[in-house]
Amino acid sequence: MSFSRYPKYKDSGVAWLGEVPEHWEVKRLRFVAELNPSKSEIRDLDRDTKVSFLPMEAIGDAGSLNLEREKAVGEVEAGYTYFRDGDVVVAKITPCYENGKGALMKGLLNGIGFGTTELIVARPKRDQITGAYLHCLFISPDFRKIGESYMYGAGGQKRVPDAFVRDFATVFPPLSEQLCITDFLDRETAKIDGLVAEQRRLIELLKEKRQAVISHAVTKGLNPNATMKPSGIEWLGDVPAHWSIVPIGLRYSVQLGKMLDTSKITGDHLRPYLRVFDVQWGKITTEDLPQMDFDENARVKYRLSPGDLLVNEGGSYPGRSAIWNGEIDECYYQKALHRMRAYNANEDTTLFLFYLMFWAANQGVFVAGGNETTIEHLPAEKLRRYRFAFPPINEQQAIASYLSIETAKFDALTTEAQRAIDLLQERRNTLISAAVTGQIDVRKLSEKAIG
Repeated sequence: MSFSRYPKYKDSGVAWLGEVPEHWEVKRLRFVAELNPSKSEIRDLDRDTKVSFLPMEAIGDAGSLNLEREKAVGEVEAGYTYFRDGDVVVAKITPCYENGKGALMKGLLNGIGFGTTELIVARPKRDQITGAYLHCLFISPDFRKIGESYMYGAGGQKRVPDAFVRDFATVFPPLSEQLCITDFLDRETAKIDGLVAEQRRLIELLKEKRQAVISHAVTKGLNPNATMKPSGIEWLGDVPAHWSIVPIGLRYSVQLGKMLDTSKITGDHLRPYLRVFDVQWGKITTEDLPQMDFDENARVKYRLSPGDLLVNEGGSYPGRSAIWNGEIDECYYQKALHRMRAYNANEDTTLFLFYLMFWAANQGVFVAGGNETTIEHLPAEKLRRYRFAFPPINEQQAIASYLSIETAKFDALTTEAQRAIDLLQERRNTLISAAVTGQIDVRKLSEKAIG
């Protein structure tokens, strides 16, 4: 859909804005909203009064609120951010700020809320701006992009200063037009959000189907007529009768990586090494690898060879694996990664083991009690003891080849769905930006159009 522009424009005097509708006014946000209202407003409120409590995760990227939590005023007034119905909040810490996390506060218990200290609160001046329009400004890509350049701090602790929000200069339409714009954006972004939700559901369905295909292949094989037998392992179930059920340590060597000791780095034997986050599912990153000291014995012990499987020993995802394909000429690996290498390449192929590990990890096999929220470790001795069903080498190769083809199809469809999401979100951002800077005239497209 194409949109009309306003009849007349003027120079805004603000570099990033350029020309704006002639009758809109350029102002700083401090003239249309009060920042961080004082808690003294509720000093006479009974301290036992229940109010809404919103940690950062209760505030969505698209303005949604989770109002399930509540606390007494006396519990939260000292260490949390105060706001009330009608206020607009925006996250100030990275990456929440860049993601547009924020919301118009409404439906708060007793009209009052407290939340994370990583919020900036703006209270609209009713004769200047509506809360809905102010929220649109806060989630607009221009506001977020410009704010990034004002962030202070380092790494994951970078924040947008209150002063940036207070002094942010933009253009404001009359209140009647603000209502038209927010009405239009509510309707159009809801359509886009619905399409995004459909694509996300598709991605989840593809993920489930992908896992189901892998699960069936590595536990039941490719022959639907194969005679089955009980594996004797609860989470494995029945397997083809001719498959061998043995501890993984009988077929693969398991070697934990080298502990990093910065005091022993001499500079004489420095070699690149992989860390846990360099090894994701099916993918190994070798860019900007750090180096540590590997003497001759360590180089023999820890050097990777093409076909080795690297497995995450612990942290948030024990069992996460990828195959080393010789991405660089010489590489090693740090402790917290296991290297698995087949004792006999004529009996086992690591690609089959990779898919087997993927299935096991997604089944929660390596996590205590099957609880995926538990931080667990997968020490070498434990990994060696896990019993799996191994088919003959020809079947391993056939299964691995089949899964490589099938998972590639799922991955292509997932990439296509993600590309559609990216385009829709880009469209959403462009629409918001155009509307709040007056580059499109939506007055006649709103149900609240001016008569």
